[in-house]
Amino acid sequence: MIRGSAIAGLLRHFLLTLRLNIRSTQALVYGYLVPVFFLLAFGSVFRADTPPLLSQVGQLLTITILGGACFGLPTGLVAERERGVWRRYRLLPVPTGGLLAGTLLARLVIVASAVLLQLGLARLIYGTPLPLHPMQGIAAYFVVAFAFLGLGLLVAALAGDVPAVQALGQCLFLPMIMIGGVGVPLSALPIWAQRLAGFMPGRYAVDVLQRCANDPRGLAGAGFSLIALLVIGAAAGIAGNKLFRWDAGRRAGRRELAWAGVALLAWLAVGCAALATGRLKSVLPPGGGYGTITDAQMESITYDDLTGDNELVTRLAPPFNPAQRPAFAAEFAAKLRDWPPGRVADAAQRVRHLLSVAAIADISADLHEAEIGRVVFEELQLRVDPERLRLVLAWIILQPDEGRFLTRTPELGLRRQPPEPLVRERSIYYAKKYLGRLLGKIRD
Repeated sequence: MIRGSAIAGLLRHFLLTLRLNIRSTQALVYGYLVPVFFLLAFGSVFRADTPPLLSQVGQLLTITILGGACFGLPTGLVAERERGVWRRYRLLPVPTGGLLAGTLLARLVIVASAVLLQLGLARLIYGTPLPLHPMQGIAAYFVVAFAFLGLGLLVAALAGDVPAVQALGQCLFLPMIMIGGVGVPLSALPIWAQRLAGFMPGRYAVDVLQRCANDPRGLAGAGFSLIALLVIGAAAGIAGNKLFRWDAGRRAGRRELAWAGVALLAWLAVGCAALATGRLKSVLPPGGGYGTITDAQMESITYDDLTGDNELVTRLAPPFNPAQRPAFAAEFAAKLRDWPPGRVADAAQRVRHLLSVAAIADISADLHEAEIGRVVFEELQLRVDPERLRLVLAWIILQPDEGRFLTRTPELGLRRQPPEPLVRERSIYYAKKYLGRLLGKIRD
C-alpha cells in the first residue's frame, strides 16, 4: 500500500511539473519560441533547396533539444530551488531520486512536443518531407535528449541562481551554434572549427538526427556518434547528480566541484577518439564537386594510415625505367588505354574507375598488383591534367561516400568481384598514395 502511494505521488509530481512548465514564460520561450525563430531563420536562407530544409533537419532538431534541455530544464530546477521547493520535496515520503527522475521525464516530454512542433511547422510552411526513418528518429531523439538533459542537470547543479543558468547555458549553446556544426553547417566552417566541433556533442547530435531524416541507410554507420552522445550524457548526468543541491543556501565544495571535470573529460575523450580514428576529416559542401576543394582542405589530408608500398595491402611498384619497362606493364597499359570506363567524360568518375582497377588487383592478390598500381598512376597523369588530378584525388579522399566504384573488370584480366565497400576503401588508400606523391608528401 505504501509503495502504491509512493508511485501515485511520483505520478502526481510528474503531472504537476508538466503544468508548471507550461505556465512558465521562460520555459515556453526556450522550449518553443527559440526553436521556431531558428526554423524561420533557416527557412529564409535554405528555402530554395529541393526539398526545402530537408538537409537542415538535424540542425533544427538539435537546436530544439539543446534549448529545452540546457536552458529550460536548469531554469526550472534552479527557480524551484530558490523558492525552497526542493528543500520541501526532501520531506516527502517518496524517494528524492524519483522526484528528480520525474522532472527529467517531464522535460523529455516537453522537448518531444517541441520537436514535433518543429517538424509540423516545417512541413506546413515549407513543405519539408517528414523523416525518412521515423522509428530510428525516435531512438535518435532519446539518445540526443539523454546527452543534453545530462548537461542541463549539470548546469542546474553548478548555477547559484537563474541568471547564472543563462550564463552557463550560453557557454554551452553559443559555441555549439557558432562552431559546433549546429547553427552553421560543418561544410561552411574552417577546418580548425570542424575539428574543434568533434569535441562537442552538437556535431554528433546533428549527425544522428540528420541520418534519420534523409539518409537511406538511416543510423547504419552512426555507431560512433551514438556512443559519443551516451558517454557525454552519462558523464554529465553523473556529475550533475553528485553536485545537485536541494537547498539554495548550500554551496558545493572543491572536492564536489571536481566532478564537473568528469563531464569535461568526456568531451575531451570523445574528441581525441574521433581524431585518432580519422573521423575529423574536412567536411565538404554536398554536391559541391572537386572544384570546391581549397588548399587548406588538401593540406588537412594525412598519410599516416598508409601501408608501405611493398607490404601486403595497396602494393605499388617503383617508377618504371623507360628503357626497361616490364612486358606485363606495357601490355596492361595498352588494355587500360582503350578501356571505356577509363575514358568517361566526368573527370571525378574517370579517376574512380581507374582507382577501382588498382583496388581490385590488390584485393585479388594478383601477381602483378604492384605493377598494376603503378600503371594506374601513370594513366591518371596522362588522362587528367595535374591541377585537376590533385583536386579530384583530394575530393575522393575527403568525400569517400561520393560516386561509384567498379567491382568487376574482366576485360582487363581481373576475374574476381570483391564487395564494393572493400573496393572503395582500397581505392581511397591508393588515392592517398598518388596524391601524396603529386604533392611531394610521399617520396616516390
